[in-house]
Amino acid sequence: MSRKDILRKISINIVPVLIYLIMRILWFTYRKKYNFIDEKIDSQLIAVSWHGELLISPQVYRKLKPTEKTSAIISHHFDGDIIKRVLGYFNILPIRGSSSRGARGALINSIKKLKDGENILLTPDGPRGPRHSMSDGAVALALKSKLPIMVISYNSSSYWQLKSWDRFTIPKPFSSLTIYHQIININNISKSEAKKYLQSAMSRYTI
Repeated sequence: MSRKDILRKISINIVPVLIYLIMRILWFTYRKKYNFIDEKIDSQLIAVSWHGELLISPQVYRKLKPTEKTSAIISHHFDGDIIKRVLGYFNILPIRGSSSRGARGALINSIKKLKDGENILLTPDGPRGPRHSMSDGAVALALKSKLPIMVISYNSSSYWQLKSWDRFTIPKPFSSLTIYHQIININNISKSEAKKYLQSAMSRYTI
């Protein structure tokens, strides 16, 4: 086993635990204000957020949907392995695949999960961007299943942004989070119109 393989193995076993602990510690320091919290969200749905907001969006999702069976579309890349393990701590199971690799299999498996009554969580601009771009996945699943989409986004009073492609955002400890969730329905419109509509909704309340 090469040194690179050893380091990757160590990272896979240690990094997700550290990330999860940091996520939870930071979460409990934030002053959180929810918007649209009174909208009906007790139905099965597809949840979406931008890739750069993954520090917050799974925690918001579990706040709003604490017990529902949920799977997330996660890439086959190395960072996908990390995300898979982190989401596992939130009881969110993986569906491996992305727009660049394994997309068809991920779509088929997602449809099966939806037929079984599960919710699906995904990032339309993941795993490699461009930032805030809109892949077909969420729209294709929503049109096929005729389920609503829950858009999770937020603003923060103070935050860091990494120099990664997704400008990954980390709200600073004790900052104020204004959390938004929107329930939208894209039935009876074309896929291209649906993608524009969803992108507009996701961009409305983001950093």
